[in-house]
Amino acid sequence: MNRLASIIACLAVVFLMSPQSKAAELDGLIPSLKSGGYVIVFRHGATDESQKDVYPFKFDDMTAQRQLSEKGRSMARELGEALKKLGVPIGEVYTSQLNRAVETGKLLGGKDVSPVDALIDSGAGSASAMANPDGKNAKMGRAVRDLVNAPPKAGVNNLAVTHKTNVADAFGKEFSDIREGEALVYKTSSSGPAALVARVQASEWIAHAGS
Repeated sequence: MNRLASIIACLAVVFLMSPQSKAAELDGLIPSLKSGGYVIVFRHGATDESQKDVYPFKFDDMTAQRQLSEKGRSMARELGEALKKLGVPIGEVYTSQLNRAVETGKLLGGKDVSPVDALIDSGAGSASAMANPDGKNAKMGRAVRDLVNAPPKAGVNNLAVTHKTNVADAFGKEFSDIREGEALVYKTSSSGPAALVARVQASEWIAHAGS
């Protein structure tokens, strides 16, 4: 019983400290981001669940894809403004060819984007794949990691906007809980693979920019 009480107490401390620790983490990260050298992987913004993807994908047919909801557009727009206000320099913006990722990328980066095959939904638009990504598409996972491991041009950070299934394929099933608009921040290196340094929710960037 005492052991159970200790575990509960520890969990309570973790939950109570989370907002402060997250803020401190961003405090330390932002100055580094201003110098460039990172790749920030975003899951696209919130979508309209009443819409469904048609597979094989029809990238030019907006009626055959799930689109961003107004909430998703609003948050992506606020997030892009937050990154600009925080002074995070953005280089290339890579996205999936599906419009929800393209639109998210444009709102985040404030510029044209480069759609690439590696970031297209590896779950083929399947609701079951999105609900429970298995992270087993090794080919797609390697392609995403190759994109993340490539250092950006000096002084800027690259963005990659993709889908939950691709994140699980690239970085492991433990990342299958990535939320819409959440970011994985990777520090690149010329001598080895990029290293994960932070997971940041969209709301955390926005709150930090407003503080």
